[in-house]
Amino acid sequence: MSKKDYYEVLGVARNASEAELKKAYRRLAMKYHPDRNPDDATAEASFKEAKEAYEVLNDAQKRAAYDQFGHAGVDPSMGGGGARGAGGFGDIFEDVFGDIFGGGRSSRSRAHRGSDLRYDLSMTLEEAVQGKTVKIQIPTQVQCKTCDGSGAKKGTTPQTCTTCAGQGQVRIQQGFFSVQQSCPRCHGTGKMITDPCATCHGQGRVQENKTLSVKIPAGVDTGDRIRLGGEGEAGENGGPAGDLYVQVNLKEHPIFTREANNLYCEMPVSYATTALGGEIDVPTLNGRVKLKIPSGTQTGKMFRLRGKGVQSVHDSHNGDLLCKVIVETPVNLSSEQKDMLRDFEESLRTGNKKHSPKAHSWLDGVKSFFDDLKS
Repeated sequence: MSKKDYYEVLGVARNASEAELKKAYRRLAMKYHPDRNPDDATAEASFKEAKEAYEVLNDAQKRAAYDQFGHAGVDPSMGGGGARGAGGFGDIFEDVFGDIFGGGRSSRSRAHRGSDLRYDLSMTLEEAVQGKTVKIQIPTQVQCKTCDGSGAKKGTTPQTCTTCAGQGQVRIQQGFFSVQQSCPRCHGTGKMITDPCATCHGQGRVQENKTLSVKIPAGVDTGDRIRLGGEGEAGENGGPAGDLYVQVNLKEHPIFTREANNLYCEMPVSYATTALGGEIDVPTLNGRVKLKIPSGTQTGKMFRLRGKGVQSVHDSHNGDLLCKVIVETPVNLSSEQKDMLRDFEESLRTGNKKHSPKAHSWLDGVKSFFDDLKS
């Protein structure tokens, strides 16, 4: 037994926590490991000292005895508790490094939460604005009702795995290291099913189409998700079910384009109406409304109808409806109509620039541009 102070060996304070002890021992074990320092007697001695110090200080009873009586309190030859023998290194190494190599001695198979599922729900703009309740069918894994999820034939129970003794893991010795991995026979469950359920074939779960009623709140938009807790796939080994996420996608609308809570639309307006002014009917989600078009309105002009958009799913705020004027050029004109337009065009030419200020301004700019090129 080393006579060095165990706290000094590990390089920790006397009030060091369990985590600090483990961290210090891990650092020293890696540094002085025999495989890293072959034929180095000094490194081997340091390695054994660190192991001995950690075995004592990591045991609450031995640490208390050491703190009170020093080495005499843990020396077997003096009636103390002593440290684990050299043959116990695999166990202590597993305690410290088990989180790296797949779990320590107490690791057992655990229940696993079921997978989350996603369902893509396509809706019209009107349905999304008003909200609705829809029924959906979800193909999913559900707990087998025949065996209540045990996987064993009704009237029987799974048996403890004889390979891992119910631990769900087996330990493999690889030279100096002792590594744990999932039991190859029971696949980590710790149980064997000798007489499997005929319905689920020992899986404990079966594929099924589940019909659910989902309430879609008013105002949802593309990308919004509705979470249904516990409606995903059934868990394994008695674990909880996952969740179902309903993803909303809005179909393209023939009139409106939605951006957040605002709606946009283009309004084809006749040449005469934009020139003379007038009123037109504008569609909204709640019916038609009258919109006054001032005389001289140009194409591209945007009109805002406040509160005629979509109500937010988060509060009572309503977005706006923005209507863009598109001047429609007449088509399929008769000879008489063409003559009338020519006369009208001629009357504008003989007038002044006030009828077409933008056109004259643009033409003046073009003329100036070419004059500059010539000079």
